[in-house]
Amino acid sequence: MPNDKLRSYLHFHLIVFIWGFTAVLGALISLDAVPLVWYRMLMASFFILLWIKWRKKDLKLGAKRTWVMLIAGVVIALHWLTFFGAIKVSNVSITLALLSTGAFFTSIMEPIFYKRKVIWYEILFGLIVILGLYIIFKVETEYVLGILLALASAFLSAVFSLINGKLAQKEDASVISFYELLTGTVAISIYLLILTFLGSDNGFSPAFFSVSAEDWMYLLILASVCTAYAFIASVAVMRHLSPYTVMLTINLEPVYGILLAFWIFGSEEKMSPGFYYGAVIILSTVILNGILKTKRKIKRQRKATF
Repeated sequence: MPNDKLRSYLHFHLIVFIWGFTAVLGALISLDAVPLVWYRMLMASFFILLWIKWRKKDLKLGAKRTWVMLIAGVVIALHWLTFFGAIKVSNVSITLALLSTGAFFTSIMEPIFYKRKVIWYEILFGLIVILGLYIIFKVETEYVLGILLALASAFLSAVFSLINGKLAQKEDASVISFYELLTGTVAISIYLLILTFLGSDNGFSPAFFSVSAEDWMYLLILASVCTAYAFIASVAVMRHLSPYTVMLTINLEPVYGILLAFWIFGSEEKMSPGFYYGAVIILSTVILNGILKTKRKIKRQRKATF
């Protein structure tokens, strides 16, 4: 079991690096957030279905868990829509720095999902995270919409992590991923069909299906490596990692992603010093919270052995 946990933890670091690259791809792809996410989820669903058929996995699910997966599919679609929306109206650095608040949201919701008491220092750390957010809001006034979208994305990622933390204990990772991505694709398709019926240019139109060769290349990488592979693998490692550990590790995504963005986009990703102060406060608080949680868990396990 310890080896399984270590392998899962190291594997998840690779996945988080890939997710950091996902943000860069989102900036490179010229499509708006809605068509970008629709193509991503549709293509990734197809890749995962091929994997399921190749491994001859059973697609049947229990009725109760099916409904939970449908909800999770809508949540992940909304998470990606707000995530790429934030990148489009701000930049990679803003989006990824604010995404780290997902661990803060997780710590608030975990007591509800897992029926445990709220720990006093979680409230204190929550206030410190709010301070970090205040600093970022104060110095980056031109990116307010991007900040709000990134915060919404972080909240949705926390909800999704908690839901999948329970599903992963009972269902195959690839089957979970297939149904969730397919549900997200269907949900966005219904939205686009409504817009098309109302005569909006933002629905299914010739422009929607006009994708450049360069965008197709980026979408292929995004759907196959950054979604199909990373999605299945991330759900699988949840068998050995707690939802909070998952969210804690995800906090390296801003580090990987921002470094990649600096390397690819250069000065476009340069922010004011205040932004980095706020980002460091948020990241440091979340990491410290994780360390304290780990120590608390070890103490409980030691007491249980006596």
